Amino acid sequence: MNNKINKPSSSNPFDIFIVGARKGFYIAANHLIPNILMAYVIAQILNLLGIIHFLEQLFSPLMSLFGLPDVASTVLLTAWFSASASVGLILSLIAQEQLTSLDTTILLPAIFLMGSQLQYIGRLLRIANVPRRYWPILMITSILNAFISMSIMKIII
Repeated sequence: MNNKINKPSSSNPFDIFIVGARKGFYIAANHLIPNILMAYVIAQILNLLGIIHFLEQLFSPLMSLFGLPDVASTVLLTAWFSASASVGLILSLIAQEQLTSLDTTILLPAIFLMGSQLQYIGRLLRIANVPRRYWPILMITSILNAFISMSIMKIII
């Protein structure tokens, strides 16, 4: 980003707002949208190849522990790529009446506890110089937390 986007030219609230809006647009256009698009494209490719259906059947017993339909596994797998794309997928599945609001309530905490791990490897772990030997532990911990949250949500609901 150039200096014009980084710093307002005055302390005028309108100038500060404009600079903030430019920063927000820059982040959305250069970081959020490409990541969401990538996750969506990967999900669609897996769906066209029949891999999604295979994974849904594979994880069906696990999803049934939480009272969730098979497609819930697709939501969680998509969340591993991008939490935002996973939320979009939930909306699509609700519109197709494949997920209910109850299913969504169970899934949402899990999405945000384990979501976007693939992105975090590149953005956070690599940049922070976290030794690679810790990456699997960090990933597994997030996934376990997600399943614990689904168990808790199932009990509460």
